[in-house]
Amino acid sequence: MERLLIRGGRPLEGEIRISGAKNAALPVMAATLLADGPMTVGNIPHLHDITTTMELLGRMGVELTVHERMQVEVDASTIKSFRAPYELVKTMRASILVLGPLLARFGRAEVSLPGGCAIGSRPVNLHVEGLRAMGAEITIEDGYIKGRAERLHGARLRMEVSTVTGTENLMMAAALARGTTVIENAAREPEVVDLARCLNGMGGRVEGAGTSTLVIEGVDRLHGIEYSVLPDRIETGTYLTAVAMCGGRVKVKDTQPALLEVVIDKLREAGAVVETGADWIELTMTGRPRAVSITTAPYPGFPTDMQAQFCALDAIGIGAGDVVEKVFENRFMHCLEMQRMGADIHIDGQTAHIRGVDRLTAAPVMATDLRASASLVLAGLVADGETRVDRIYHIDRGYECIEEKLAQLGADIRRLPE
Repeated sequence: MERLLIRGGRPLEGEIRISGAKNAALPVMAATLLADGPMTVGNIPHLHDITTTMELLGRMGVELTVHERMQVEVDASTIKSFRAPYELVKTMRASILVLGPLLARFGRAEVSLPGGCAIGSRPVNLHVEGLRAMGAEITIEDGYIKGRAERLHGARLRMEVSTVTGTENLMMAAALARGTTVIENAAREPEVVDLARCLNGMGGRVEGAGTSTLVIEGVDRLHGIEYSVLPDRIETGTYLTAVAMCGGRVKVKDTQPALLEVVIDKLREAGAVVETGADWIELTMTGRPRAVSITTAPYPGFPTDMQAQFCALDAIGIGAGDVVEKVFENRFMHCLEMQRMGADIHIDGQTAHIRGVDRLTAAPVMATDLRASASLVLAGLVADGETRVDRIYHIDRGYECIEEKLAQLGADIRRLPE
């Protein structure tokens, strides 16, 4: 399988463009199933998960046309199948997002129980319970969620745990349900807000996006529109952290600084100089960063998807920092790989105690999930010698052309074929 080879020790300089957010594009692609006419979705990142979603929709009979400038036209009027098979869903947990739209628009769905990164328990029971409360008849048989509904109806739903995909699935289902649905303890992430904005553009009535209570007034139909998804805040944060570790000056463009305030604050605490504009962020760093302590939390707290990258920063930081993971219970596997590179990390339950070292040493390392793979690339950028990162199919699920963008900034990084 493919791997990345990185020779560390180079500062980063220049400008790069941030891609569209995978975690915004995937639910918007699922929402195209709700439209009674063609939809054009723009700012789509070229990622494996996007390709999988397009293959899934195509397998159902949906017509897709890829245009220039990262646009995909989707016409669900040609749909013939309402089944999301295991061989596609097993590689990408977000496939569960077709469940709500299929039930709401077509009254039936058969969706395999999902796979995805091995970063802890992320049960689908909240999706199922919510749809049952809205009138769907759902069984789980042979590894598939099988559902039917003549027409969903509004309900008051209290999420036991604030879940992004659960909130998105139920919000899409409620958009075509009869009556009013209230989702309490809803996720507040920007990607949820982006989906709500898309649904409202299609003629939906979603209020409260960005707060913990969503109120959705169901409508009889949703129409197709042109919609451009928001930029990827995690990709933005990853490249900014890379510059904070390597030193140099980099400007990231086509992003939204307001979505990264908590990350930017921590980078400044680490010693970086950060300037922002309407759609750009510039970070300048000289010398080693200071180690910082973080605790992950749902938005607007520190994102769990930036935790691994800050473990890498602390590993070469001045002083020590504690990284506390509060969202997922099994998300420190990257720390074991960094220890092979000389990082001083002690894991105690959900806390990683990290004491920065002067230098990391290159070693062969193996990615275990999407963000872990990014953190190992960052560690390789500052390590002495040549680091080999294996199993990079993980990183291709969430980062568009990461080696090309880093090379554009001056990094010595290349991809080796299988």
